[in-house]
Amino acid sequence: MKKIISLLAAVMLIMSLTACGDTSGGEGKEPVDVSTGNDAGTGETQQTKQPEAKDVTIEEAVLVDDAGVKITAKSLESEELFGAEVKLLIENNSGKDLTFQCRNVSVNGYMVETMFSADVVNGKKANDAITFLSSDLENCGIDVIADMDFSFHIFTTDGWEKYLDTPQVQIQTSAASTYQYTFDDSGDLAYDENGVKVVIKGLAKDDSLFGPGIVVYIENSSEKPITVQTRDVSVNGFMVDAMFSSDVMPGKHAVDTITFLSTELEENAITEIQNVELLFHIFNLDSGDLIADTDTVKMAF
Repeated sequence: MKKIISLLAAVMLIMSLTACGDTSGGEGKEPVDVSTGNDAGTGETQQTKQPEAKDVTIEEAVLVDDAGVKITAKSLESEELFGAEVKLLIENNSGKDLTFQCRNVSVNGYMVETMFSADVVNGKKANDAITFLSSDLENCGIDVIADMDFSFHIFTTDGWEKYLDTPQVQIQTSAASTYQYTFDDSGDLAYDENGVKVVIKGLAKDDSLFGPGIVVYIENSSEKPITVQTRDVSVNGFMVDAMFSSDVMPGKHAVDTITFLSTELEENAITEIQNVELLFHIFNLDSGDLIADTDTVKMAF
């Protein structure tokens, strides 16, 4: 039940990140033309001679042991209901009732979403799991998990006051030594400056719960965590809202989707996406400092 509630919370969070038609930036710039007839549902990570996902394991390891909190990774289960799960033992001797969540999660170098929120009363233990959504792994072309990278965000259950934000922890699986890290950046280049690359991969093959979308590949080669959003979005000449906000940590990659609400497309009598114009708004995730408002990107499908 906790995982279902967490998934619903994640959906609500995505809805809250809807990027509206902000007019800041992009004025007086030449448009970037991106014409593609491609459908794209995934970025593919090429893998050779990899073990079956169900055979991949991890060694038991203490991930956090600080401030009265101890978190131990116990095992990896690859075929659970919503996706692969890292089983955890959480011990809380902090003197406070705490909630444990994850941030800045990546698998095999790709940023992904997780389902994880565990409430642990002071003096108690809990068995819980970090779930890596199978849909996210598929979008990134990940069949076998080689490594996972994330941090824990721990706060008081009653007051939501920050208790502990841990450094990034990494878990390597039994597949790590043979895994071939190859990232698919094929598509139409929309932006490549300041250590950030944005590539348009085409229309999503399957509409999401909210509506159709455009698949985007992002690569962050800078030393700063970034957020990439959209601004000034139009579809077939009509201004629309787009759901898109992608956080990418330094040295990581992301495959994400710019989603258009079906209800809004219907209001504008749009039955087929033929052309899209937008700009990307890129900023430092930590400080909020602007990195770039890109030139207007024009896409034809």
